[in-house]
Amino acid sequence: MREVVVTGLGAITPLGVGASTLHERWTAGVCAIVDGLGPCTEFNPTDFLTVKEARRADRFTQVAIAAADEALAQAGLSGSDDRGIPADRIGSIIGTGIGGLETLETNHAALLEKGQAGVSPLSIPLLMGNAAAAAVALRHQLLGPCFGVMSACAAGANAIGVAVQSIRAGEVDVVVTGGAEATLIPLAKACFGALDATSTSGFSRPFDARRDGFVMGEGAGVLVLEAAESAAARGATVLARIPGYATTCDAHHITAPDPVGAGAARAISAALKNAGLTVDDIDYINAHGTSTELNDRAETFAIKTVFGERAYDIPVSSLKSSIGHLLGAAGGVEAVATVFALRDRIAPPTLNLEVPDPELDLDYVPGTARSFDVPDGRPARALSNSFGFGGHNVVLVLEAA
Repeated sequence: MREVVVTGLGAITPLGVGASTLHERWTAGVCAIVDGLGPCTEFNPTDFLTVKEARRADRFTQVAIAAADEALAQAGLSGSDDRGIPADRIGSIIGTGIGGLETLETNHAALLEKGQAGVSPLSIPLLMGNAAAAAVALRHQLLGPCFGVMSACAAGANAIGVAVQSIRAGEVDVVVTGGAEATLIPLAKACFGALDATSTSGFSRPFDARRDGFVMGEGAGVLVLEAAESAAARGATVLARIPGYATTCDAHHITAPDPVGAGAARAISAALKNAGLTVDDIDYINAHGTSTELNDRAETFAIKTVFGERAYDIPVSSLKSSIGHLLGAAGGVEAVATVFALRDRIAPPTLNLEVPDPELDLDYVPGTARSFDVPDGRPARALSNSFGFGGHNVVLVLEAA
C-alpha cells in the first residue's frame, strides 16, 4: 500500500477563519459557543467568492470552498496549471451529514408563499449532498473521483477514510477531502430538539456529569491528502501521515449508540490493525465527545475496552466543547485539529468539564491544554473518533510528520 500524507489544511469554524486559528484558539481555551449555538461569525462568503458565486452555493458549500482554497494553497496545488500532477489524478471527496438544508427550507417557504414560480431553478444543485465536492472540483478543475459522503456525524471522517483508500489503491495521487455543514436554521434546530438531542442549557460539556445534549455548530474542515511519493516528487511539505482507518456499524439503533460502545471499540481495534500499530503506540485521542449522555459513556467504554489500563495514560479531549457539534463537518475539522496537536505534542482542553461523572474516569484534559509525552525515537500518534446517527463508527489514525 502507498503511504498517505497530509500536505494541506483548511478550516472555517466558529473559532474563526483558517486552520491555524482553529488550533490556536482551541488550545488557548476559547469557547465560540454563543447563546447555545456555534456560528461561524467571522466567515463572510464574499471574502472568498464573488456575489454571483455565493448566490449559487448553499452555505455548507461556501464554507467547504473556503476551507478547500486554504488547504490547496498550502499544498501548492491551488492553480490548475503547472501543478505537476495530472488533473485526472486529483479527486474531491467531501462529506456532509445533511447537505443544503438551508436551501431546502428557503425554497419550501417560497413555494408556500408564491407557488412554483417562487422556487429557484438552482434549488436542487444547491441542496444536494454532493454539491460541496462538485463545487470544489469545478473551481480547481479536479478531474479525478468526485462525490459526497453522507454518514451523518461520521461523514467528514468517512470521506477522509475513503480518500485514504483511494490513494492507497493507486486510483489517484491527491484527494481534497473532509467535511462541511451549515444547518443553523429553524428547521434543523426544531428537528434535533424534537429528538431531545440538543442541549437545553446551551452548554457543551463533554464527559461532564451535567451534560444534557450537543450544541449545534457549523463549518468545514478540509485536508489535502497525497501519496507520499507524489509529495516527495513535488517537494511538498508533509504535515502529517494517515496510516490507519476503519469503519464499523453498531446495527443497534437509528440514533442511540451501542450502550457499551461495542461497535466503536471494533472500529478502534480495526484502525490500529490497519495502521500496523498497538495500543502502546497512541499518545492522544481526539474524542467524538458530543456532550450527550449516551455517546460520551459509550465512547469512554469503547476506549477502555480496547486500551485496558493503558486508557488511563492517554489524554482524551473534545473539540466540541469549544465549537459545538458540526455534524457532518466534525470529522474533517477534528482531523485538522489533531494534526496540529500532534505537531506541537499538546492536547487541547475539554472545556466546561467541572463536575466529574463517576462512570467516566479517563484523562479528558479538563479546562487547560497541556503537553503529552511521546517515546523517544518515534513520531506522535493519535486517534480521531467520529460516530453518527445510523450506528456509524469511524476511526482515523494520524501520525506527526
